[in-house]
Amino acid sequence: MSDMTTIQVSKKIKDMLEKLKISSRDSYNNVIEQLIEDSQELSEEAIKDIEAALDDVKQGRIISHEEVKRQMNF
Repeated sequence: MSDMTTIQVSKKIKDMLEKLKISSRDSYNNVIEQLIEDSQELSEEAIKDIEAALDDVKQGRIISHEEVKRQMNF
């Protein structure tokens, strides 16, 4: 980590990053790096499935959790 810079984040984001640390000694840089890696690991199939699901939501093709429970007699 030879090239370092400072960024400004809100307290809310800082608190969220703190909660994502694996250990108290973990750096925010490591947390952010892991988040970026995780976001890039989606396969093309997963991306297509997510886009299809979002389209279903936009088109109103959804069933509430309560409705599913009712249909399954829970």
